[in-house]
Amino acid sequence: MNNPVNRTVIISDGSFPVHAIPLAYLKNAERIICCDGSTKSSVDAGFEPFAIVGDMDSISEELAFRFADRIHTVEEQETNDLTKAVTWCTEQGFNDLVITGATGKREDHTIGNVSLLSDYARSARVLMVTDTGFFMPLAQTTQLPSFPGQQISVFSIDCENGITSHGLKYQLRNSILTNWWQATLNESVGDNFTLEFSKGRLLVYLKFRD
Repeated sequence: MNNPVNRTVIISDGSFPVHAIPLAYLKNAERIICCDGSTKSSVDAGFEPFAIVGDMDSISEELAFRFADRIHTVEEQETNDLTKAVTWCTEQGFNDLVITGATGKREDHTIGNVSLLSDYARSARVLMVTDTGFFMPLAQTTQLPSFPGQQISVFSIDCENGITSHGLKYQLRNSILTNWWQATLNESVGDNFTLEFSKGRLLVYLKFRD
């Protein structure tokens, strides 16, 4: 998570990142993919897109003309532009993805974008980087690197069986989560922690070091 090199970075049309960590991923990206609505803020910040993907309803004529050679229009309306960008990346063989700019502005967009990580994880290694931390999708028992005092939140997408944690201050013991708030605001007590579960999908939020 802390090595922001040689990744494909997708910039969604939320709030453009200002924290040093997501900006480092952008500065060290092998390629930057813009959802169409994020093109202006990305270019204004000095990042040139490798590709622009979306239905092209949120890009200016000037930028569409300037980057005409790298625009990939997907007109269907069954998915949002972030999903269109992720799908395009996996079709090109870009399977190590970092998503930023996916939170902020509208809360409904934020919730939708975060929840979609579990779907994207079926076809790619994916990480979402915000201005405060990381979101990671998990589909099996996983040990994650951490540090003492790191703030951790766990969200169940569709885990029907219990979840057990090792290395968190407030341990989960075969816990079945029925609402997203139930395993939030936890804390790591060491250099790693483990979430053990047998079926379903989780989302984990790891706050940056202060």
